[in-house]
Amino acid sequence: MEAWPDDFRCPITLEVMTDPVILPSGHTFERRSIQRWLDGGHLTCPVTNLPLPPSPPLIPNHALRRLIAAVAPSAVAAPVPSEGPAQGRQEAAAAEAVQSSSSVPALLRLAKSGAAGRREVLESGNAAVLLRHAAAGDEAAARALLLLTLDGDDARVGLVADGAVDALSAAVRRGGAVAALAATALTSLATVDVNKCSIGAHPSVIPELVGLLRCGGPRERREAATALYELCKLPENRRRAVREGAAPTLADFAAVGSARAVEVLGLLAKCREGRQQLCKIPGIVSVLSGVAGSGNSRAIEQALLVLNWICSESNELALEATKLGAFKLCETLVNDDNCKIAKNAVELARTLETA
Repeated sequence: MEAWPDDFRCPITLEVMTDPVILPSGHTFERRSIQRWLDGGHLTCPVTNLPLPPSPPLIPNHALRRLIAAVAPSAVAAPVPSEGPAQGRQEAAAAEAVQSSSSVPALLRLAKSGAAGRREVLESGNAAVLLRHAAAGDEAAARALLLLTLDGDDARVGLVADGAVDALSAAVRRGGAVAALAATALTSLATVDVNKCSIGAHPSVIPELVGLLRCGGPRERREAATALYELCKLPENRRRAVREGAAPTLADFAAVGSARAVEVLGLLAKCREGRQQLCKIPGIVSVLSGVAGSGNSRAIEQALLVLNWICSESNELALEATKLGAFKLCETLVNDDNCKIAKNAVELARTLETA
């Protein structure tokens, strides 16, 4: 065997891939090999052995295919012939149109034109143009990428495989409008579970989002908090966010009325490291008590939940909460029409009674 990089080889056949595709598990395989695996009745990923969804999509790994072609052109399969002359002419014309108008404004117009236009951008490989410009701070490129992320889970997984996380992280670092758009795009990409892991494990994403949350304007902070909320649905990302100092920054944002920040605090409080960090934040009880007394329903629910967790960790904080009127507030909220608020109020009242 030639000394090809392992990433070029299909995990099933160990041969250099000619038509690499991505499973929802995030791993890449030769299309024919993984299709035979699935056709044989296997319901798991061959690498992780984790279950796959029914009829899992096989997403072309354009980035890897281009890389293999650059290193070993003869290894990559020729494009599959079209079904007929008319279809072939249409596809060739579409590809030529995209290639001849691969400037960012033209790609943005295509992305705005609808699903067919977005598909043209993705299938032509011109997402790479947008990624490069977004990383450099181009707001139009970031907006076009955001539109591409709205085109379904296949597109989201494919964009991550094509390097979207690197580019969007760089855009977040630049601040301003492009950072807000990039944070929104990261939120959209992270709605796919496999992407939550990939994005959260990136060394820059969570630190950059926390930095934007700390130093950005109102819109940037809101989008950063929303991206962290989506990412922190994965337990490991909660610990990463805590290590990057997200808890005190979120508490500051919650103090000025951000319900989303309280929701993220509710996720962080589900891990022990998060609760420990929350207990160390000066004024945290006052912030949460204020939200529980005047926030919207979701914020009240989460504020009561977090108060209960940190008061369970610290008698000192429980006594402070009681002094600030949290027990009396709970007596009112136990009769709330929202059953989750009522339940959380009962549990917090019990914790405060035993402190």
